[in-house]
Parts: sequence; C-alpha cells; structure tokens
Amino acid sequence: MPHFTPVHPDRAGVPVTPIDHWLESQSALQTPVAEFARLHDDAEFRSAAQVRRLLPLETPKAGEQYAFDVDLDRCFGCKACVAACHSLNGLDETESWRDVGYIHQPTAGTHYHQTVTSACHHCVDPACLNGCPVEAYEKDPVTGIVLHLDDQCIGCSYCILKCPYDVPKFNKRLGIVRKCDLCHGRLKAGEAPACAQACPTQAISVTIVKQAEVRDLANANAFLPGTPNPTLTQPTTRYHSARPVPTDATAADAHVAVKAHAHWPLILLLVCTQASVGVMAAGTWVAQHAQPSFWTALAFAGIGILASVLHLGQPLRAWRVFLGLRRSWLSREIVGFGAYGFLLACTLASGWIPQLSPAVQQSLSAAACITGCIAVFTSIMIYADTGRRAWNFTETFRRFAGTVLLSFFLVAGITSGDTAWFVATWFLAGAKCLWDALDMGASHSISNSPHGARFPWLSTRGGKVALASRITFLLAAIAATLWQPATTLFIGIAGGALLIGELCERYQFFVSVNVSKMPGGAVR
Repeated sequence: MPHFTPVHPDRAGVPVTPIDHWLESQSALQTPVAEFARLHDDAEFRSAAQVRRLLPLETPKAGEQYAFDVDLDRCFGCKACVAACHSLNGLDETESWRDVGYIHQPTAGTHYHQTVTSACHHCVDPACLNGCPVEAYEKDPVTGIVLHLDDQCIGCSYCILKCPYDVPKFNKRLGIVRKCDLCHGRLKAGEAPACAQACPTQAISVTIVKQAEVRDLANANAFLPGTPNPTLTQPTTRYHSARPVPTDATAADAHVAVKAHAHWPLILLLVCTQASVGVMAAGTWVAQHAQPSFWTALAFAGIGILASVLHLGQPLRAWRVFLGLRRSWLSREIVGFGAYGFLLACTLASGWIPQLSPAVQQSLSAAACITGCIAVFTSIMIYADTGRRAWNFTETFRRFAGTVLLSFFLVAGITSGDTAWFVATWFLAGAKCLWDALDMGASHSISNSPHGARFPWLSTRGGKVALASRITFLLAAIAATLWQPATTLFIGIAGGALLIGELCERYQFFVSVNVSKMPGGAVR
C-alpha cells in the first residue's frame, strides 16, 4: 500500500495511512456555515456594496415588480431561512412562512435531487387576493408585493384553498390568516429580507422581474418542475441552476396521500343549504305551497348558515363580506344565501297575512327558489375556482346538485303521494351509488392529482358509511313505494339515510382532495 506524506509529519516518523491522510484533510474543510461566519467577520463583506448583492439597487419601474431569486446550486437545505423568517416575524411555534422541500428524478437509474426553498411567490395574478371576500389582500402598485391586511381578515381560510402553493397559513391563536410579505419594511430601509440575509450561501436574493415575461413563462409552463401549474397564478419567484433541472422531476412527497382538513362547519353549511333549496322547490312547485315544507327548508337553511359562522376565525368582522362581490365567489355565496334566507322567511310570513293574495306568496316562494339555486351555483364555483382536479366543475356540480335533487324528489314524493317521484329518486340514488363506487376505485390512482396523491375514498370510515348510507337510502325509497302500510317508517329511514349519506359524502369531498403545495418530503 502506498504511503502518504502527512500534512503535519508525525514526530516519530511513522508513515501515515490513506485513512489518516483523508481524515486530516477533512478537518481543514470549511462548511458553508463556517465560511459564512468567516466572511461575516470580514470588513469587506460587511460593506454596503457586498450587502447590496442581495437586493436590487433601484425600485421597480412600470410593469415590473420585486421577486425572490433562488440559486438552486447554492441551496443545501439548512433551513436557516426558515429560522430567520420565524424569528423576525415572531411566528407561533407551529407557524411557518417559508418551507424547504425536495425534488428528485423518479426514473430508475437517475441521480438528480435538489432541495428547494420557497415562500410566497407574490404572483402577478394572486389567487389569494382574487378569492378573499373581505379584500384583506392588496398588491402593492409599486413593488408588486402581495400584502395581507391582518386587521381586515375574518379567518375564512378561503385563500388557503385558492393558493396552489399552500402559502397563507391560518393562525388559530389570532383567528386570522397570515403570510410572507417579502419583508417589505426591511426593503424600504434598504435591507434584504430576513431569509436572504440569513442564508449562509446567499442562495436567496431579491430581484426585479417584468410582469409580462412572468405571464409568458407561466403560459409556457416554465416554472420549477414538480410544482403546481404556474398558469393558475403566474408566480414570480425565479429558480435557476447551472445544471438543467429535469422536466420529469417531481416532489419527494408527490406520492404521499395526505388527509386534508374536514371543515365540518362547511360540511353542515353545504348539505343543509342544498337540502333546504331542494325542500323549498318541492314545497313550491309540487306540494302547492305546503307550509311544513317551507318550515323544514327554513330549519335546514338556519342550521347551515349558523354552522358556517363557526368556520370563521373572526366572525364579528363578517359584515364586510359584500366587499368582495366583484371577484370573490365566497362573497357571492354568503350574500346569495343571505338573500335566500330572507326571501324564505318572507314567504312564511306572507302566509300569516290574510290580506295578501296567494299570488304574492307564490311569487315570494318562486323568488326564494331561484335565489337558492343561484346560491348553490356559487357554492359550486367556490371549489371549482380553486383549480384542484378533484374539485373540478363537473365533479362538484354532480355532488351539490345531487343533494338538491334527492331532497326535491323525496319531499315531492312524500307531499304528493305520487310514486313517480319515488321512482325518480331510485334512479338518481342508484346513479349516485354507481358514480361514487367508480370514484372510490379511481381515487386510489396517483394520476388523479397533478400536485400529489389523492387520499383514498375508502381508506376512512366516512367513505364506507357514505356508501352504506347511499344503499340504505335506495332500499328505503324502494320500500316506501312498494309497501304502502309501512310508508312512514321507510320514509323516515330514507330521510335519515339521505342526510347521513350526504354528510359523509361531503366529508370525503374535503378530506380526499389532493393537497396542492410546493414540494416537501425528505428535508421536512
């Protein structure tokens, strides 16, 4: 075995082995953190010219804005940026505005892997701003930074569902959503953001981008591979590397099925308001303005609307929801169901005023039904507008409209005694059972989601209960038609099974959706 001359010769003149040589050489290497510490103590590094490398010397011009610039070759996943952001902004223990994830090339025999640091992309067309019902977001006209206005937020969390990059984070202690603001206060003072200044390898900096170029790159899908579709919001963050990033690179956690939040107040809101519209329509056009149907519709609407308040972190600020009518489907839904509830109450009140003609009550009930249907449509658009494949318009319309129609057919059959309505209920319930069964099988496929695995429908007790309730409802509806002496019993069973089935279906609607976000996985 050849001998190596040691860096510091041994006093006894004993030859050094290769292992001794490499261990001694290793001790002389500098880690990125140690190198940063050495440079920080250097007066030249601390001069203004050196620090200015982390941010541009000029402000953006018309059509331009600030953006994060990330050199992937310099990022090694130390999370110093995460710690600095957390410390500077005084975030809670479980709160983080910057994350570090991991992408790799899944093809066998390939060796590409890369850590990725990400925060808010301060998009050209921010989905959080477009979806907020109270205008708690604004895009600075000069810097292009997307700012969140904490004092206006009602904590509805719709911006979390709208953002494909999982940037806004709900703070349970404060009852509001918060997010990265690119340390705009430091930028005004000529200081780089905390994440950029804390990075030991200077992997993060601030640059100026042209918004028109960002749109072109987004339309060409020229963003970091393994991340959500950039056409949704046109993110401005620039990721670059000396080695080409493979186009088939994926997030390390892309195949990990994550159970999403259930949102029980929203489950009650959706099921109860949709059932209310179906019952109201049956009472108006089939039962000849039967007061019990109207009272039932009002009870369902009241339960749904009151439950929705529990979803808000700051319910006392909810009076501002009309501010977002111009661009927020959530704002339109709240106003729509508010108008529906008012017209429904007016319909009931008109029955106590003998001086009013039947035509007035008929007009009020018809107006309530039309308004309710419009409100249900806004509910559909709330989720279809998020861009998530599991919440596409067709899928969401099938579920929400199905609840309305099942409620309509069941109540129409009960109030009119016409078996044709029950037969229609059989076919619709059977179609829903078949469609759900097919969807349950498809939900096991990773290909259901472009941003990650979808949580399997049948992997939870809710999915099994939903299917069992569907079958119970179908059998009870058939029995209610065939065995007239036991109609009351079977109708009660059918109504209970319908309600349980719809609640379970809506539960699965939320928890089985793909979680759209930036890459995570190995370094979390």
